[in-house]
Amino acid sequence: MNDDLVFKALADPTRRLLLDRLYEKNGQTLGQLCENLDMARQSATQHLEILEDANLVSTVKRGREKLHFINPVPLFEVYERWVRKFEHRGLSLLHDLKKELEKDAK
Repeated sequence: MNDDLVFKALADPTRRLLLDRLYEKNGQTLGQLCENLDMARQSATQHLEILEDANLVSTVKRGREKLHFINPVPLFEVYERWVRKFEHRGLSLLHDLKKELEKDAK
């Protein structure tokens, strides 16, 4: 997995929105993904290509349609590599800070 491609893909709010839409309803066509978005199909296609390059989206052809599916595996790998190891320590530090601030406020 190339973390750089995943982070690049996730850095853009439009691509995150497209992933959110696929999470809500997987297997959408380009037209369905563009519904209610202020975006040209060409722009959406470019965003989807970046998501595909990062392996966050895969496609399946069904007749003349191309269906887009979310692939959560790269997100899980990023979580395991970059988020999980910091969770416990970070949350413990926040908890300790909260206790100190509450003690000082009394």
